[in-house]
Amino acid sequence: MDLEAFRALLEPEGRVALAEAVEILATGAGPVAAATALRRSHPLALTSAALTQAGLRRRAAVKFGRDAEVMYFTPHGLEQATRAEVAAHRATGVLRRFGTPSVLDVCCGVGGDLVALARAGCPVDAVDLDPLTAEVARANAAALGLSERVRVRTADAAATDPSAYGLLFADPARRGARGRTFDPMAYSPSWPEVLGLVGRAPAACLKVAPGIPYELIPEGTEAEWVSYRGEVKEAAIWVGGGAAGRRATLLPSGDTLTASGAEAAAGPVGRYLYEPDGAAVRAHLVAEVAEIVGGHLLDPRIAYVTGDRLVPTAWASCHEVEEVMPFSLKRLRAALRERRVGTLTIKKRGSAVDVERLRRDLRLSGDEAAVVVLTRIEDRPYALLCRDVDQAADLRGHA
Repeated sequence: MDLEAFRALLEPEGRVALAEAVEILATGAGPVAAATALRRSHPLALTSAALTQAGLRRRAAVKFGRDAEVMYFTPHGLEQATRAEVAAHRATGVLRRFGTPSVLDVCCGVGGDLVALARAGCPVDAVDLDPLTAEVARANAAALGLSERVRVRTADAAATDPSAYGLLFADPARRGARGRTFDPMAYSPSWPEVLGLVGRAPAACLKVAPGIPYELIPEGTEAEWVSYRGEVKEAAIWVGGGAAGRRATLLPSGDTLTASGAEAAAGPVGRYLYEPDGAAVRAHLVAEVAEIVGGHLLDPRIAYVTGDRLVPTAWASCHEVEEVMPFSLKRLRAALRERRVGTLTIKKRGSAVDVERLRRDLRLSGDEAAVVVLTRIEDRPYALLCRDVDQAADLRGHA
């Protein structure tokens, strides 16, 4: 979809075509049938744009909920957009640290973060290098009734002046001609350019991939890793506001964990094995999780915690250990057959085993379920045969 086709969707006929496309797709019609039906009333180019946008709205509901019904998207913009719950959490963080500053949002994409910031009361001046993306962000601000607080323009982030604003928000593009990139030096703008903008800003919040190398995080900042329903979504680097160090946050609960100075020694396998949430792992807060459950590490270099007490916590999933064995395909297969395990969840940290090949080689059969954890203890490969623990029930019991 090009800029002209998108702008056509904003006109009265385009809005009608888009509404009809949404209704047609809701019936379960396939692409050909949907295009044929819509083509009876609208030109080919408008039909194509409307169906594309209707499809994107359906996909966007996972990230944006009911807002997706009136918002606009591009395929890449939707893929890279911040989930609404994460954006709202970050906007709350802005309020807590800085009040309601004027915000320069560079690389604004389709506007997920600018919407959350504007709803929180911040005036937002947003820029994006791509004219179509900027137009989509502008349309989203209007569709959600935020035009009075939001200005969107096409501009190069590197050419902006953040010194005129209370806060710089930067979400550098992590997709190039060859697809998604995990190298901050290949971000657009690149990491050195982003830090150049930060150097001219009174305060900043930088949205980055959760795997950002630790050595690239500026000193004196707070790095926050955010997990949504057990999946690490992204990290944010907060510059200014008085906070520094590492933080992990769980959404939608909002539970947060910071460094306490805890130290976790390694010890023998206990009755329970805890798998810390990925946000805590990325934030190097595994020792803090061990402190919460009163446990210790299996190995000093592996993010597994073990202990003999069941301590319900949102910061780790829990498995009850039934058998511990040095890794051996033959021995593991025999143990699973003895237990009649046909459904197996395989987890691993610090193991080089190919999980899919192992699953094939185990040749499972039976009607029982189990969990196998592959890891390394003192440089030796081990398999821990476990069963899941329903922590949700225990957490309800402790509420």
